[in-house]
Amino acid sequence: MSVTIDISGLPAERITFAPSPLAELCMALHALSQPAHHPRLTSWTTATAAGLDPCLAERLLEAEFLWRSSFSDIFMAFAGTPGGTGRPAATLAGELDVLDRMDDEQFVMAALEDCRPGLYNGGGGRSPLRDPAARARALEAAAARGPRPLEFSARLLDDTAAVRVWMRRLLEDCDEAFFGETWRRIEPAQSADARHKTEVLRRKGLPAALKEVSAALSVDPSLTTITADKMVHGSTSATDPRIGTGLVFVPTDFGWPHLLVLHAPGWLPVVHYPVGSPEPASSPGSVELLQRRMEALAHPMRMMLCRSLARAPYTTSELAAVYGITAPEVSRHLAVLKRAGLMHTRRQGRYSQHQLDLPAVARIGTDFIEGILR
Repeated sequence: MSVTIDISGLPAERITFAPSPLAELCMALHALSQPAHHPRLTSWTTATAAGLDPCLAERLLEAEFLWRSSFSDIFMAFAGTPGGTGRPAATLAGELDVLDRMDDEQFVMAALEDCRPGLYNGGGGRSPLRDPAARARALEAAAARGPRPLEFSARLLDDTAAVRVWMRRLLEDCDEAFFGETWRRIEPAQSADARHKTEVLRRKGLPAALKEVSAALSVDPSLTTITADKMVHGSTSATDPRIGTGLVFVPTDFGWPHLLVLHAPGWLPVVHYPVGSPEPASSPGSVELLQRRMEALAHPMRMMLCRSLARAPYTTSELAAVYGITAPEVSRHLAVLKRAGLMHTRRQGRYSQHQLDLPAVARIGTDFIEGILR
């Protein structure tokens, strides 16, 4: 499984390394909502969450699904806005201005991608703003996530302009409350990392630059295809004449263990890569427990399920729809994971939601957890 980027004929000067304040704000919000994904950030997430104004914390919950389980493409608007530079802006305000230039249909499609399985590599699908069936499917998927995602999705579809104004104000308030100070602290190192990798690309070539970005990235000998080793299938092009040419690498301090590859139809490809090295692996559990867990993870479908369950709670029917298998098959796989102590289940209204127990999975080893969260 992998995501491939066609770079045939792409000039070297169209490969860019640059920080993105808006993309980093997305990762910071993700870390706040999923601290178990980011044990290295415990001090920051704990202090920041404790210092949040209760009103701002409540507002963040309304749109949390945009950054909790997946990372909405609206946070990389520079890659999808026609007529732009295809590069991140230098400031958060500049990136929010680019986001404002995105049309309503593209904004909604990007924002609701997590509620519309199959958007990627599917040509974009029908717009829920214009197609009643697409709207119904988006709202049904949002309802399975809980009342807040449903309420936000309905508001977005009913009054897109007002929600977009609300969203910009929310992100500006985050900048004032905590992100602005954080960005001033980390941006110089990210810019230095981008300059270093740009120089490696210039002096040593693309294979050496990719090696410095991530061991999960490689390029074929003819330098026509970049492959990202991820537990998803996908493909995109950096030379599609309909959307322009370019490939952007964006560093992140908040990202590990996630390696993100934006490969949406109609968008320029972006690789969002973590700066720095992971923490050492945790100590192992008992041999008997480890054996049960390794047997549970030996099945390829359960590995795929773990990828989703590591990011957010899912219902049985959601997982069945995502992976194209029956609900009873999903239930059997989940039962194996549960017996191995790798997941837990909770009720959310009339739905039962399942999620991977990340601390338990982390004890197996960082290679596994980095692989499923990549």
